Amino acid sequence: MTTITLVADLAKKSGLVWVSYAGRPHAVWHEWVGDAVAVVCGGTEQALPDIAAHPVVTLLLRSKSTRALVARAEARVEVVPPGSEHWDSVTTALKSGRLNMTDSDSAIERWGRDSVVVRLVPTGSITLPGDIDATLNATSPSLTR
Repeated sequence: MTTITLVADLAKKSGLVWVSYAGRPHAVWHEWVGDAVAVVCGGTEQALPDIAAHPVVTLLLRSKSTRALVARAEARVEVVPPGSEHWDSVTTALKSGRLNMTDSDSAIERWGRDSVVVRLVPTGSITLPGDIDATLNATSPSLTR
């Protein structure tokens, strides 16, 4: 199994991934689109402060059933601006996967105006369970400091 296939498989099985950068992990809902984890943040959506300023982040991928940390994967941050090559496919997938959306008809327009949409594209650098600190396996990263 290739690194991208493994990351895709893990990301597709969970509605939540942890994105770590600047020394802090962030739990986010996402969709796997094409070859990347897609996330909308900012505005009235989930917070990923200054994500666009970080060229690379770490995806912390956990088992949906056990919550055990299964892999850490490095990912390149690509901002997806309105009208760009990936905008339609990414925002359509995010809209389809978004639970409890009150403004479904105008969400994509709102995201283009008020939020940041990013693709987190795995670089191929991955750390598997045998190389991950065992103390992290059954815990969730802390959301507060």
